[in-house]
Amino acid sequence: MAFAHFHGLGSLQVTSRECVFNTRNDTSNNRRYAIKACIKKPDENIHLESKINKVLDSVKWDEKGLAVAIAQNVDSGAILMQGFANRDALATTIASKKATFYSRSRSTLWTKGETSLNFINVHDIFLDCDRDSIIYLGKPDGPTCHTGAETCYYTSVFDSLNEPQVETSKLALTTLYSLESTLSKRKEELSTPQQGKPSWTKRLLLDDKLLCSKIREEADELCRTLEENEDESRTLSEMADVLYHEMVLLIRRGLKFEDVLDVLRCRFTQSGIEEKNSRKAKTVT
Repeated sequence: MAFAHFHGLGSLQVTSRECVFNTRNDTSNNRRYAIKACIKKPDENIHLESKINKVLDSVKWDEKGLAVAIAQNVDSGAILMQGFANRDALATTIASKKATFYSRSRSTLWTKGETSLNFINVHDIFLDCDRDSIIYLGKPDGPTCHTGAETCYYTSVFDSLNEPQVETSKLALTTLYSLESTLSKRKEELSTPQQGKPSWTKRLLLDDKLLCSKIREEADELCRTLEENEDESRTLSEMADVLYHEMVLLIRRGLKFEDVLDVLRCRFTQSGIEEKNSRKAKTVT
C-alpha cells in the first residue's frame, strides 16, 4: 500500500494494482487525466480519484504542462537531482512511490532507477508556496547522478572562481555532513605514513579508550549546563562537542550519520517506551 501526504488532504492510499493511470504524453494543455478503475470499492476509488485530481489541478503547470521537480534525501536533506514533471509523472509518483519525471528530450515519462536500479523511494511530496515546483522527499537506493556521484550537485561555483585552473568535485553538503566528510578523510589518511604530530581527530580514531572517555566527559558537561543553569552559549558549545566526538565514533565504526537519522525516522510511528522494550542486545563479533 502506498501513501502520499498532502497538506489539508490527509493520507491518500493508492495501490498500483487497483488504479491504472492514463499515461498519454500530451503536455500541450492541463486537461484532467482520469485515474481509471478500480476493481473493488468503486465509491472509495472515485473519492480517491477526486482528491488526487484536486492536487494535480492545484499545481501551476507551465505552458508546456510541466513543473520543476526536485528530489531531496529525506534523511540528509541533500538535493539529489532536478528534473521536470507533468500531471502523469506526479500521479505516477503518488501511486508507485518512485520518483518519476517527464523527459523533455524523449517526450515520455521516466522513473529514476529504471535503468540503474538506483530508485528514489518517495516518502512525501511537497509543493512550494506558489505551487509551481515540486519536491520528492525520498530515500535513494544508490548514487543518483549518472556519473556515479551521490548527487548531481558537486561543482562549487566559488571554488571555480577562486581556483579556475583546478578542477575539483565536492558534493554540496550542509554543516553536519561537511564535518562528516572531513572526519572520513582523516580516517583515510591513517592508511598512509604519518609525519609529525597527529591531529586530535586522528588521535581519537587510533585510541578507542580515549574516544569513549571524551564522549562520556562531553556528555556530562552538556548535562551540567542544564543542572547548573549555565548560559545558553555553553549548552550550544557542549552540544557541538558531543556531536563531534560521537561522529568520530561513527566514523571509527564505519557508519554514517545518515544511518542514525534513518533509525530515528523509523521510530516516528512508535512510542519511546515501545521501542525500548523491543530492543534486543546485539554484539559484534
